[in-house]
Amino acid sequence: MNAELLSRITIRPEQCHGRPCIRGMRIRVADILEMLANGIGEPEILGDFPDLESADIRACLAYAAAQLGHPVVMAAE
Repeated sequence: MNAELLSRITIRPEQCHGRPCIRGMRIRVADILEMLANGIGEPEILGDFPDLESADIRACLAYAAAQLGHPVVMAAE
């Protein structure tokens, strides 16, 4: 399911300076995540962005989780 959700996230150098967007639109993943973090609910987000689908919001969350799941290598001290 994550691969299907993540396929909704597009990264194009010529669009939004290469930042992750939703389905080729100029709606940035970071903007949706920020709205969610500020307590704005899915119904309000979908109302503000009529081209978005519920799965797009889940895709933003899946993308964020995938980015945080990358291993971090720390230099020895």
